Amino acid sequence: MKDRILNKLSETKDSVKLVEENFPETFEKFIEMSRLERDGIYKNIEFSIQNILDICAIIMKEEDLKVPESDESMLNELGKAGVLDKDIIEKIQDMKGFRNLLVHRYGPLDDEIAYSDIKEGLDDFQDIFEEIKRVIS
Repeated sequence: MKDRILNKLSETKDSVKLVEENFPETFEKFIEMSRLERDGIYKNIEFSIQNILDICAIIMKEEDLKVPESDESMLNELGKAGVLDKDIIEKIQDMKGFRNLLVHRYGPLDDEIAYSDIKEGLDDFQDIFEEIKRVIS
């Protein structure tokens, strides 16, 4: 279990680092990027969020908690059981909502809102990484 989580965590850190290294300082520079470059950022964020949810599912299994019906119930169960900090769960839930927007594209993606969400959310990944390390040690 720990090896699987560490592997997924490493992949996630690599994707987040790639986004951080290529994420422009302003929205104007972001919108000047090619669609392919912006989509690359979106895809790496989507991948990172999905990996975090996968890690949570592995933790659920290892903690012998009931099988969740959804990501939402999984996160709620991890919180109720005291496995993950409630602030971290809220951050993951917010990320999950953003991931759903990226995956399902419920219409045209508003690049300005997406840029703002990514810029504000990048630091949250570090908090989540620390919490996952705490849980598995």
